[in-house]
Amino acid sequence: MPSTADLSPDQKWVVFVKPRHALIVAIALEDPVSSSLRVIFCGTGAFGLPALDALLTSPHQVTLIVTQPDRPAGRHRELKGSPIKERALKAGIPVFQPEHLSRPEAVDRLRSEAADVMVVVSYGQILRAGVLALPRLGCVNLHGSLLPRHRGASPVQAAILAGDEESGTTSMIMDAGLDTGPILMEAKVRIGSRESAPELHDRLAAAGGRIIVPTLDGLASGNLSPRAQGADGVTVCRTLTKESGRIDWRKSATEIDRLVRAMVPWPSALSTLVQDDGEKIGLQVHDAMVVPAAGDLTPGSLRFENGHFEVACGSGYLRLLRLKPDGKNLMDATAFLRGRRLTSNDRMAVEGNS
Repeated sequence: MPSTADLSPDQKWVVFVKPRHALIVAIALEDPVSSSLRVIFCGTGAFGLPALDALLTSPHQVTLIVTQPDRPAGRHRELKGSPIKERALKAGIPVFQPEHLSRPEAVDRLRSEAADVMVVVSYGQILRAGVLALPRLGCVNLHGSLLPRHRGASPVQAAILAGDEESGTTSMIMDAGLDTGPILMEAKVRIGSRESAPELHDRLAAAGGRIIVPTLDGLASGNLSPRAQGADGVTVCRTLTKESGRIDWRKSATEIDRLVRAMVPWPSALSTLVQDDGEKIGLQVHDAMVVPAAGDLTPGSLRFENGHFEVACGSGYLRLLRLKPDGKNLMDATAFLRGRRLTSNDRMAVEGNS
């Protein structure tokens, strides 16, 4: 039984007094300091902002933010910091921007933080084994899918392309593999029938913000047990390139509509309009809708029913709603038709990656 001299001011105590027996029982509650983790936050893209904001208002202490070096951006190619850096500076947290996180001097900088855990969200570099081993509790990653489905660099786009009805954000302990580490927590979201990649991105980011603090709380208390990913249902998605958005009009209108929604704002769904006189115009399709149609169609052929701009697909038509011609601004398809005389002899080039 502790005396009053033994009662630490850093602990919370519940005291029961039984006057009849002159008995005082003091029970120490959990030390609030012991459950507060020292955190290095490692991120670059806006996907990590809700998680960072959640951590900054939690009992955990973010001691350092690691983000990619400033990059040229905008029309004048001026150096610009990442969204994570901007938030860190506003919060007054030190920022570390190594070109390569695996270099010895960078590893030494991380080690000097004596972090309990490193949270990694949309950082943009592969973390080597030497970095993963630094924090006492390991490195926790937030990934924008329900693992093991859609491991890799483009899970948001992959879910829309696949026609998934559900996605989510997963917290996991990182290992040397590509999104193969044991799962800690997950938050599920339904995918809307007309949802675009930016919309789903923001909802998955918000889901990450909801689970990151409970994830760290569970690790701190020891009440959260990682579970291995199953071998069934594994899919891997690749890094997007400009050609990822190339439209193959031989596919169904439903598949191409998914491509349009998945590829905004970059690289966007791409095609080439070939006019009867041989002129070719590159088009980015930013919004469209499926128009069902029966019978055999000639993929890439055009029709203009009721003033709409529609392209025949392997099955059904795709009605183009918003598009961007090469060298022009984004516009409604009706505005594009007003500025250019198109006929049924014109067509979309049938090309793609099928």
